[in-house]
Amino acid sequence: MDEKREQLLNDSIFKLMIKLSIPAIIGMFVIGLYSFVDAIFVGRWVGVKALAAVSVTYPLTLINNGIAVLIGIGSASVLSRAIGSKDQQKINDIMSNMGMCNIVLSFMVTFIGITFTDSLIGLTGLSGDIFILAKSYLRIIFVGSLFVNFVQSANMIIRGEGKMKEAMLIMGVGAILNIILDPIFIKVLNLGIEGAAYATVLSQIIQTIMTLVYFKKYSQLVQLKKPAFKKDILPDVFSVGVSAMLMQVMSLVQQTILYKMVTIYGNDQQLVIMGITMRVMMFAFIPIWGMSQGLQPLAGINYGAKKLDRVMKSVKIFMLGSTVLCLVFWLPMELTPKFILSLFTKDQELIAYGFEYFRLGNMAFFVSGIFIMSVTFFQAIGKAGNAGLIIMLRQIALFIPFIFIFAKAFGAVGVWYSLPITDMTVFIVAMSLVIVEFKKMLKVKGALVQR
Repeated sequence: MDEKREQLLNDSIFKLMIKLSIPAIIGMFVIGLYSFVDAIFVGRWVGVKALAAVSVTYPLTLINNGIAVLIGIGSASVLSRAIGSKDQQKINDIMSNMGMCNIVLSFMVTFIGITFTDSLIGLTGLSGDIFILAKSYLRIIFVGSLFVNFVQSANMIIRGEGKMKEAMLIMGVGAILNIILDPIFIKVLNLGIEGAAYATVLSQIIQTIMTLVYFKKYSQLVQLKKPAFKKDILPDVFSVGVSAMLMQVMSLVQQTILYKMVTIYGNDQQLVIMGITMRVMMFAFIPIWGMSQGLQPLAGINYGAKKLDRVMKSVKIFMLGSTVLCLVFWLPMELTPKFILSLFTKDQELIAYGFEYFRLGNMAFFVSGIFIMSVTFFQAIGKAGNAGLIIMLRQIALFIPFIFIFAKAFGAVGVWYSLPITDMTVFIVAMSLVIVEFKKMLKVKGALVQR
């Protein structure tokens, strides 16, 4: 504990960004492979309707992601600050609290997901064959809720310890296994869209076993404990975690409205292109989130140790690094959209029709790194309100009025324009909030120096 803590408090921030971010990016990158690879295999081997079913129902799977980040990011934030302030009791309570939260919330999601599958899919506006395919896929995914939630939230705790390589290894094995199992279940066993869901759940069960082994035998700081709610940390976990969960849950609402508006103002071709656009965008977000997982323990531990200069410097360096990473994805989106679309479909007519829409939807992706780092910064220092505000603006408060206004004024193309316009507006707000917080930190730093 002391060695890792001292590294995060004293080593070069740029070197720490590289050391923490690369394995975290790889780890988060392979998490994104689950849904990304499912979409590719389903689209090419099952058909366009199955691809639409997997793509349009993807936001509904974010219910599980929301639970995972609620527990995981909240716990990781508490853990990092506890390491910084050397609060051993909070460190000891982390796994007990996380385990109980996972059990209770995951079973709730499984029950609701299986019982109300038709109603949930109905929110997307799907019907006919696509509705039936979506129902088959979703029910299997919801059965595996406990495994995906435990794996992802526990992995965030591992990253909160600063153990990025270990976290990456566990997630990497699961992703590779999913890639291997997808063609076996879909093609060889001829299970179609259900095969993709079975491959995902089985991969997550294997990851769960690996995670339990890690905490039982290899973690020196955080140990497995009997599941139990811990009143001393539960409010803090939920306070920070709720802002993180909003990103996932509000994505569900945002994308559901987005697909609904495409069905109203567009056509089936645009619905498929929007599904691919969201898949690619979410996949590109994954490594950015990975880099943010490197910022979280660095900012949290230094904030707990009251080293505010390093907190601010860390945020600036990570914002710059994440922008460079965004450009790696943004440039191919804008320069080679036809190639990216061809990964998902062989329909050349669809590609020719939809590539300009795809390019338009991703137009402002290059500012996404700053948006994500701003949210992570506020979560790491326990300022959940600011993190929640940024997320609410992007997913709901600005997006919903924008999409209705532009759709009404410009038709289908207005739906697509609402995406980059929302992102650019939120970018300005996020930067403003970070600047205000930095000014507060400088005042606190001055007061500490005077003492």
